[in-house]
Amino acid sequence: MAGSSRLKTSLVAAALASLASVTANAQTTPAPAPAAAPAPAPEPDWTGTANIGLFSQYVFRGLTQTNEKPAVQGGFDVAHKSGFYAGTWASNISWISDAYPPGAPGPAPSASIEWDFYGGYKGSLPADFGYDLGVLYYWYPGSYPSGYVLPNTTELYAALTWKFLSLKYNYSVNNKTFGIPDSRGSSYLDLTASYDIVEKVNDVIGKVTIFGHVGHQWYKGNQGGFENSNYDYTDWKVGASTEIVGVTVGIYGTGTDADSAFYTNNYGKNIARNQFVAYVQKTF
Repeated sequence: MAGSSRLKTSLVAAALASLASVTANAQTTPAPAPAAAPAPAPEPDWTGTANIGLFSQYVFRGLTQTNEKPAVQGGFDVAHKSGFYAGTWASNISWISDAYPPGAPGPAPSASIEWDFYGGYKGSLPADFGYDLGVLYYWYPGSYPSGYVLPNTTELYAALTWKFLSLKYNYSVNNKTFGIPDSRGSSYLDLTASYDIVEKVNDVIGKVTIFGHVGHQWYKGNQGGFENSNYDYTDWKVGASTEIVGVTVGIYGTGTDADSAFYTNNYGKNIARNQFVAYVQKTF
């Protein structure tokens, strides 16, 4: 009986030792590695965006282009991941026919659209700086009397950016900058700031942005002794915008120090005076 008891005790001890060994191995065996996250989708070579907006008026460099009447505007852009881009943009206008002197002989010019085409290259620099180089063509299709100076204009531009700031210089390479004769070499310098003061308000209202701008337009050349520099002026703009259910809504004030004698149209309206613009815009 004593031998049998010892045998039973040994068998129980062996079983417990075996169980302890299995338990120890289970505790020291590493857990399976989690499944690897899927690789991010490769960056597309090309991207495209489009925009359309309704504006209470179209103001360009401080000058109303629609005699303070509403404007519909829109455009399309394509960009390559290397930095190259191209695009087009259009708006209704009236300033060309509005400026024709009342009672002048012959038919008045008629152009109701500004259609722009542009392309360039954007790149990055150290310390959050960037640059943008390109060419921009302003086309005003319409009917023009014989001898009328066409306003179609080509500008080269270069911009330096830093975070929310941008400094841009445009240089006219043709001799009829916005319809002014002998004006090759005219230029425009623009300093713009755009800052998001709120990233998101709630699920309905998105980011809130404030923006401001100051620019100066220079005109070169002369017309039979009349210096085109008489058309020079400084303009400014300040405003704010927000996103509401994916649509941008904004308002801004703008004005210039332009001489009203050179910027009053045939309706007697100074197109360079201080004014406000409200707009809604959607980007796709």
